[in-house]
Amino acid sequence: MASFQNGYVNGSTVALDNAANAPPANLRFSDIPSAIDIPASSFDTEVEISLEELPEDPTELCTLLDNEQATKNFWVIISLAYAKHNQLDLAIEILNRGIASLSHGASVEKLGLLNWICWLYLLKSRQAPRVAPEGQLLSEARTKDYYLQAATATLNEATRMNPAFPPLFLARGVLSLLRASLQPPAKPIRPGTVDTSERVESLRQALKCFDESSKAFGNRNVMAILGRARAQYMLGRYAEALEGYQDVLMKMPNMTDPDPRIGIGCCLWQLDFKDQAKAAWNRALALNPNSKVANILLAAYYLYDSSRHATTDPAFGSLYKLAMTQYTQKAFKLDKEYPLTCAMFGGYFLLRRHFPTVEALARKAIELTDVNAIASDGWYLLARKEHEEGDPSKAQEYYNRSDQARGGSDKGYLPAKFGAVQMQIKAHDKDGAKFRLEKIFQQKKNPEAMTLLGSLYAEEIFEALASGNKEDKSTEIKKAIGLLEAVRASWKDEKKKISPDISVLLYLARLYETSAPEKSMQCLSQIEQIQLAQIPQEDRPDNVEDEETMTNILRERLAPQLLNNMGCFFYQADKIEQARNMFQTALNACVKTQEKDDGTDTDALVTTISYNLGRTYETAGMPEEAEKVYKGLLERHSDYTEANARLTYMALRQSPTDEGPKKMAKLYEAEATNLEVRALFGWYLNKSKRRTANIAEDHEQRHHKHTLQGYDKHDRYSLTAMGNIHLMVARDMRRDGEQDREKRRKVYERAVEFFDKALQLDPKNAYAAQGIAIALVDDRKDYASAGSIRDSIRDASVYLNLGHVFAELRQFSKSIETAKDPQILSCLGRVWFLKGKQERSITSMRTALEYAERARAVAPEQKHLDFNIAFVQNEMAHLASNLPETQKTSQEIEEALSGLDEAVVTFEKIAKAPNPPYRPISHETASEHDQKPRQSINFSVLLQSPERNAAKLQQAREARDAEQRRREEKRRKAEEAEAERKRQIAEERQQMVEEAQRLAAIRAEEEKAREAAEYTTDSETGDRVKRKKASGGKRKKKGEDGERETSRKSRAKSAASSRTPATSDAEDQPAPRKRRRLERRATAKSSKYKSSEIVVESESDEETGAPASNGSPPTADERDERMRDTGHLDEDDEDTLVSRRRKKVNLRIEDDEDEDEGEHDDLFDEKPGSEGEGAKAGGDDIGVDAEMKDAEDEE
Repeated sequence: MASFQNGYVNGSTVALDNAANAPPANLRFSDIPSAIDIPASSFDTEVEISLEELPEDPTELCTLLDNEQATKNFWVIISLAYAKHNQLDLAIEILNRGIASLSHGASVEKLGLLNWICWLYLLKSRQAPRVAPEGQLLSEARTKDYYLQAATATLNEATRMNPAFPPLFLARGVLSLLRASLQPPAKPIRPGTVDTSERVESLRQALKCFDESSKAFGNRNVMAILGRARAQYMLGRYAEALEGYQDVLMKMPNMTDPDPRIGIGCCLWQLDFKDQAKAAWNRALALNPNSKVANILLAAYYLYDSSRHATTDPAFGSLYKLAMTQYTQKAFKLDKEYPLTCAMFGGYFLLRRHFPTVEALARKAIELTDVNAIASDGWYLLARKEHEEGDPSKAQEYYNRSDQARGGSDKGYLPAKFGAVQMQIKAHDKDGAKFRLEKIFQQKKNPEAMTLLGSLYAEEIFEALASGNKEDKSTEIKKAIGLLEAVRASWKDEKKKISPDISVLLYLARLYETSAPEKSMQCLSQIEQIQLAQIPQEDRPDNVEDEETMTNILRERLAPQLLNNMGCFFYQADKIEQARNMFQTALNACVKTQEKDDGTDTDALVTTISYNLGRTYETAGMPEEAEKVYKGLLERHSDYTEANARLTYMALRQSPTDEGPKKMAKLYEAEATNLEVRALFGWYLNKSKRRTANIAEDHEQRHHKHTLQGYDKHDRYSLTAMGNIHLMVARDMRRDGEQDREKRRKVYERAVEFFDKALQLDPKNAYAAQGIAIALVDDRKDYASAGSIRDSIRDASVYLNLGHVFAELRQFSKSIETAKDPQILSCLGRVWFLKGKQERSITSMRTALEYAERARAVAPEQKHLDFNIAFVQNEMAHLASNLPETQKTSQEIEEALSGLDEAVVTFEKIAKAPNPPYRPISHETASEHDQKPRQSINFSVLLQSPERNAAKLQQAREARDAEQRRREEKRRKAEEAEAERKRQIAEERQQMVEEAQRLAAIRAEEEKAREAAEYTTDSETGDRVKRKKASGGKRKKKGEDGERETSRKSRAKSAASSRTPATSDAEDQPAPRKRRRLERRATAKSSKYKSSEIVVESESDEETGAPASNGSPPTADERDERMRDTGHLDEDDEDTLVSRRRKKVNLRIEDDEDEDEGEHDDLFDEKPGSEGEGAKAGGDDIGVDAEMKDAEDEE
């Protein structure tokens, strides 16, 4: 047959193995022979036609086939031969002529040709462009949609002929797949609703067609299974799609075109099994080395793998090179029109900035693909190209189209969204950019989105600060810090492998600069570590083992700006030595930067860093070094006002009366308009002026007023200084009358107005805030409001003022906690003195004396500190003389005496001084300080009193211990007596129980003996019968009868006594024998009440009947339990309880007629011999039971 002309049977393994080495184009047409023989109808011959060299015009071939009335197969083979040479239009033309030639034939043959035409249209659609090329009319363009419409028309024609023709199902399914690939991705839907978008409906139709095709061919059509898996993949059902591809691979393991391993790898990739996907694609490439799909997919894997490494990592370069040179380049050589290859290669040329090549490749990817994601990549390449070339409008358009190709809105392409946001920022649409980023952030916590959004918020904050905008930005600051800190935290996740971004740390450092400088310093230190790690090995010095030394050397290769900022933070944290070293390193770094010649303005950097270095020298107490630095700056920049101002300030501190004022006048004359210079001149006036009661005559006040009126009405230094001036004037004003107090209040109000204005301009102005606090304390005595200053201000001078406030409030402990600076030792001493005086504590006085002595050691030339020491010593002596004897020791008294002597000497010395610090002190006054305490107390007695007090205290302790021991002994004896009493009661109870048991046993033996004597066994019946009396027997003596009668009477008396209240102690009398009287009713009447037929017993009988019926004595546990119930009663109570229980014993039992039926009331289960004897025996048993119950009651 013609189908065997190539020498292989369809589906042969050998054919497939050889076809694997053939070009991909021939693999699908491997069953097309190289020549075909067409039988001639007029002659018995055949016409051979070569299918390797086909004519460009198939008219002659079609005419030949028509004349010879060739069958359908010949038309199909010749058509496919043209299709094999990629002449699809001629192949379709041949099939159409075949349909016209076979119009007289069967419809089955026409259906077959129509089916082939449909497949060729589908193949043309795969090769056609997705959109019309630029410059071509849409109506003339032959796009994918055009060929799909032609395929649809052909398929509809075939369906009208025979809708159930099986090959049409597969064609209709593929047509639905291709139609779905041209439709935009479905938009997100609400959970629980059905997606009815056009794309999803097309995919559902494809699934239905593939299922019908599989059923038509008995589930043997692997192409239908492949189509179904592809539809599942496009629907996002990757697990189901994976099962379909695996099913195909199991049925046809040698299938390579199409290769199910490609689909398996794609499904595994989407399921996040990327290494397994790589293995599947490697296997596909091993079976078909010329597979362009396997090559480009492996390139995508290695690009992904390289993205997990930093660009500085050597692994990144090797992986990227492997992806581009080995796989992408080979795939491009195999097929230069393949869309995925074009898109991936376009990214490579974008990095190389070959923009024309980028545009050509991107256009191919967009036009030729039938996958939306690849079209999205093409639009993204075009957008990046326009972005680089500076065309934001086109870039914005292409970014949006790239995003829309992948679904847009909540789905879309994240890099394209970022690009669109960047274009919005360039267009100054920051609100739109933030809105778009907020949506991205809500959908996915992407680090890039958070970085960009946090940066936008940070830039907005910085712009507001730079413009002087007073709008509250606390919400934006919080958002910016939260976003950037989240990005910073993501760097620690090893799975994400995100490299730290220096820009994020820089933004955080600026945001933390004022609110949390220590966190800002941490960010800068982290930047330093990152940059130090990035220094190449060849730039590192050799033979340096010390890590600190190595770090200091490498710091000189970092950015000077970073080192300068770190030095400033060290300076603010009072780490002057570290700040000075950092500034010196920054200057060395400026030299290295200048050597690189990268265009950085090193002169500006050197000037700023040198000034900062001079400030550190000045703070560290190195004025000579600072002066050298400032003078060096002025030599290079004579107009550097700040350096000149620092030199003037240093001169004023060193020579406040000579050189300093001259330099100040010279500076003020040259820079009178500079606000910093005017502030320095105001400070100089404050230090050199004389106080005046008239505020208008104050030179400092005039100067600051001139600054506010003529230069800047918002100058914060001048406003604060004006408030201080009014505060000092108000404090010194008279307050004798109401008019004076009103004037004073108005001056305070004026001071508060200045401070309030300064705080409005600078809410963190500590001096203005505490100025208001001082005014509140001085004018209104509002100590509570003044004390709340500490909650909002952190400044050293504030603590000093707070200490005074707490001292006025008599809160000395808080005042002492607040004042911890060495410069205010005298204030601490004063507070301890006031505390000791109020609490009458010599210890606090001693602490006040220590602080006063430390203050004098700091400034020994100040006489008032000597007076403070003498004053405290004198007050200590007064306090020691007035304290009770129990609150002082001999050592404290001796210290007070010696201190008093020193105080007298100090007072005499101060009295002789030419300028005493306080009112003149005469010699007589000093003597009075000595005599007053000495006259008020006898120190000899005081010296002895502590010993006497100690003896009295010891005696009291001994007496207390003796009393405690006596009470303890008494309590112990009482406990022993109580324990002995309880033990005796327990022994008596035990004896009573044992005696009761013994008596019960004796009575039981007696009853058994009596029964044996009165009853015998009948020889005939074997029953127990009462013995008969012997006839004519000897008459009993009267005495014996009397004894027996006496016994009966005694038992009757005992029973009667048991029914009467007990009048004697039960323990002293023997237990009485009780007899029950049995009454037999001769004529018993029937009754409907059951209760008339029961045995009536007393409550006590019910309680004791159970244990008595056993015929055995109670166990030890039972006895203990009964004794435990009454263990809390004393002996008298027990006797009373026994007598009360005896009253309740009921000895009368009314028997009913059931006794005639053999029932009895024998508690020991003894059967009576006869009715009369049984009654008698029962009576005796009851008596025994009553005695046993009485014994138990006694227990």
